[in-house]
Amino acid sequence: MFMQLGFAMLETGFTRAKNAVHTMGMNLVIYPVGILGFWLVGYGLEMGGVSSWPSLGGASATHDELGLHVGDQLLGLVGASKFALVSVAHDPPDLAVFLYAAVFMDTAATIPTGSLAERWKFSAFVLYAVFMSMMLYPLYANWVWGGGWLSAMGRFGLGHGCVDFAGSSVVHMTGGVSALAGVLVLGPRLGKFRKDGTIGLVAGHNMPLAVMGTFVLAFGWFGFNAGSTLAASDPRIAAIAVNTVISSAAAAVTALFYEWQRHRRPDIAMTCNGLLGGLVAITAPCAFVAPSSAALIGVVAGLLVPWLVSTLESKGKIDDPVGAISVHGACGAWGMLALGLLADGSYGDGWNGVAGPVRGLFFGDPAQLAAQGLGVGTNLVVVFTLSYSFFRGVERLIGNRVSAETESEGLDVLEMGSEAYPRE
Repeated sequence: MFMQLGFAMLETGFTRAKNAVHTMGMNLVIYPVGILGFWLVGYGLEMGGVSSWPSLGGASATHDELGLHVGDQLLGLVGASKFALVSVAHDPPDLAVFLYAAVFMDTAATIPTGSLAERWKFSAFVLYAVFMSMMLYPLYANWVWGGGWLSAMGRFGLGHGCVDFAGSSVVHMTGGVSALAGVLVLGPRLGKFRKDGTIGLVAGHNMPLAVMGTFVLAFGWFGFNAGSTLAASDPRIAAIAVNTVISSAAAAVTALFYEWQRHRRPDIAMTCNGLLGGLVAITAPCAFVAPSSAALIGVVAGLLVPWLVSTLESKGKIDDPVGAISVHGACGAWGMLALGLLADGSYGDGWNGVAGPVRGLFFGDPAQLAAQGLGVGTNLVVVFTLSYSFFRGVERLIGNRVSAETESEGLDVLEMGSEAYPRE
């Protein structure tokens, strides 16, 4: 939950002073709206088909997963119980997992608030919060974590099925792909891409705030990754925490020197994003790889983030104020594929009901890479299609974007009615 503060600080620091209240406001409101939407509908769609967690104990109620039967195997599509927690109101394991799952959902939901900052209408944002928490996030999360069809692919010969330990795809890629869809519908900020073909510099107003937000996120990631064991007694926690910090450090240093070499000066903003890209990339494989592999994963993420940020801006004319599409979308996909390459067989025996530990291509199981690729491709196609359709629908209903006058004056004054830094 504390990571929400990190996102709020990071995104506000990376955007302009005249939009600080609006950006902070989105990061605040996504939390209560998202929690209520997830409580009412989202948790049931995600986890309605899961009956127990070994480290937390058995559940007391009967749960359901809707899907298609292929032979004697169920390919789950969506959960069909636990809505509003009514059936599990007195079941401690389910209540604990609800809290755990809700803050993961909130992380995914808050990612587009950075990419769409400085031009997103607040009313349209609230509709998005409801859509993400009640439908979009729970759908893909069910397929990977709730007993859905992607997790079942191991029973059809694809390794252990789609494996994502703490959310490189479920959380971060979902948020990043949704952000891409939103940016394509809303378009760039005024003055970002000029008629003569040049790209305008729209600098953030508070780099110290962004750096502090980065550290808050890095700290929260230990709960994000190590906490995904759902058991403080699991000795794998140490390896998970070490892999997390090594990947983030390797990515930050790589991004720092990559930009330093390109522009003859260090870029602290890109170093922040490099560190976050390393965290995103290690989130899926953190329990399954060695520290040396974690370092390699971080190096690749540290190169991927600055290269893709620049490419999306210069070639794709995509205006992402905080680089979230690259950090969360692309590095989330890389983390999933990295697991399929580098999982070393030291952990994961019985994962998704498949005997034996999880191994990647380089350790003897090419089918695991295929399963990971299927998960990445599914996320890209399904999440993008649903997100893009949602944003287009909102465009027709109420419009996604503030007026040009509001954007020029600042969303704080005309959209929110208050300023972060009142002028005397």
